Amino acid sequence: MSLEVWAEKYRPKRLDEVINQKHVVSRVKVFVEERNIPHMLFAGPPGTGKTTIALCIARELYGEDWRQNVLETNASDERGIDVIRGKIKDFARTIALGGAEYRIIVLDEADALTADAQQALRRTMETYSSTVRFILICNYSSKIIPPIQSRTAVFRFKALSDEDVREFIKRIVKGEKLKIDEGAVKAIIYLSEGDLRRAANLLQAAAVLGEKITEDMVYEVASQARPDDVKLMLENALKGKFKDARELLHKMLVRQGLSGEDVMREIHRQVYGLPIPEESKVRLIEAIGEYEFRISEGADALIQLEALLAQISALGVKTSR
Repeated sequence: MSLEVWAEKYRPKRLDEVINQKHVVSRVKVFVEERNIPHMLFAGPPGTGKTTIALCIARELYGEDWRQNVLETNASDERGIDVIRGKIKDFARTIALGGAEYRIIVLDEADALTADAQQALRRTMETYSSTVRFILICNYSSKIIPPIQSRTAVFRFKALSDEDVREFIKRIVKGEKLKIDEGAVKAIIYLSEGDLRRAANLLQAAAVLGEKITEDMVYEVASQARPDDVKLMLENALKGKFKDARELLHKMLVRQGLSGEDVMREIHRQVYGLPIPEESKVRLIEAIGEYEFRISEGADALIQLEALLAQISALGVKTSR
């Protein structure tokens, strides 16, 4: 079974089933009840229900035969002007089937479209507004040109809370009859960061490792640094125990096979809870940004992370004086 199967299986089929996003669902319902939706722009973090709500709209408008009146396309795969002038324009100019007044084009990751493609899309939205409605989905609405934003009803999605993610996990656990301990649930919530798609993928990947899903299984399939390990590493560095901190770093990078970017990301999350003055935290965040940039530019991750630990140790010694 491939990953994302559970994410698709437990994706809500109706607007009433969507987790959170009540501020979006309540507005969308009005358009659906009137059976006359405008062009819409869904913007917000990944895994918060943007594509799900778009498909729920299609199901409630067209019923079981919704697929014949809906075109789903991903702009990150087809981002040039040709796809707008070709596939999208061809679909837009055809009459809706089954007695519907218009068809729907769901354009995922619309912020990946080039500027020329967005200009062509703007013209297509104007020309075929009587036969098609566009639902544009993106993470960053600022990357959508103003002429398109002015032609759409903009809906901004919120990041999901820990309780929202927990509810989704319970839904899957109950449906698949899984056994999971509380530590594993907390780990999935922590790692998913409000992304329900990622939560479902972590749960599915961990489920194949044993009868009961544990915290260790979750971190194993996530291939991410454990918060406790990173916290201990930083505390050792601050106490001047550079050798101990370095050994923990080697354990994560060499034995566990984690990437430098993943360790750096977890360091960034742990800095705010360290028992050091606010001024020192500011300096650490600045240093983390510099070393993360070096790694992204191709510098050796082990050397750069060791350099960061050395800087943290020096800061700890200075703070203790």
